[in-house]
Amino acid sequence: MDNKRPLLAHLSMFMACAFWGLMAPLGKDAMTHGIDGLHMVTFRVVGGCLLFWLTSLFVKKERVPVRDRLLFAGAGLFGLVTNQCCYTIGLSITSPINASIVTTSMPIFAMILAALILHEPITGKKALGVLMGCSGALILILTSAAHASDRVGDIRGDLLCLGAQFSFALYLSLFQPLIRRYTVFTVNRWMFLWASVMILPFTAGHVFAIDPKTVPAQTWAEAFYVVFFGTYVAYILTMIGQRTLRPTVVSVYNYVQPLVAVTVSLLTGMGVLKWSQGLAVVLVFSGVWLVTKSRSRRDIDEARSQQEPEREG
Repeated sequence: MDNKRPLLAHLSMFMACAFWGLMAPLGKDAMTHGIDGLHMVTFRVVGGCLLFWLTSLFVKKERVPVRDRLLFAGAGLFGLVTNQCCYTIGLSITSPINASIVTTSMPIFAMILAALILHEPITGKKALGVLMGCSGALILILTSAAHASDRVGDIRGDLLCLGAQFSFALYLSLFQPLIRRYTVFTVNRWMFLWASVMILPFTAGHVFAIDPKTVPAQTWAEAFYVVFFGTYVAYILTMIGQRTLRPTVVSVYNYVQPLVAVTVSLLTGMGVLKWSQGLAVVLVFSGVWLVTKSRSRRDIDEARSQQEPEREG
């Protein structure tokens, strides 16, 4: 069984990122045929809340103190509300190709925030990685500004998707100790609950105004995919992968998302890939690779602790 664990972890991470990659073109198609970004955000948040609370009935329960329950409100704000609102609304404006490329920038934001908040060291590799990643994002945004098309890209959507990655990186930096104290089911049921409480007062009226008869069956099917596979199943698969694989290995699977999204978008005609976007992909991917390969403060401390006994001997 232990021999199969790494294989299961790799398959879980691959499937999770593939689900997220497919979510970009399917979600984009749904938001151009009967529903909009606010509808989709509400479906994801409320649907995720119901699914994780239903699942919590069948898994081991954890005691969560009142203080931590309140902290989950902040985690839900940055990890779900701001993140999903910015990404989903951004996706409804820009191309699924651009949205998926931008998602790979999260480790770069995480590195910058870790340096500012957690005082992680910035190495030469990290600095070069940030420079390359930012250059790729800038090329993507300038290309979108020149075309302003939902097939090539739109600067407003690109910036919203970048904001989503920044929000999620901020969530990881601020609430990492809280997240590590509990299982993914406990974390997500409380985060999704708080997110639903925050978002429903602003979007409930908009959602209830939908006339179901005017929305095609295919759009409902795509929305179901986004909620069930792109949110609920993908989060569980990620949990399985993260239990076995190192964080650097997990981060490499981010590259699967744009590969799936770009392939599906090109095959279905939802997007077009220009040479400038190809260059942006290379720069962003290379930048993220350098950042994830660079040593963290823990790595440096461990290396020093290993050298000290050698010197004493």
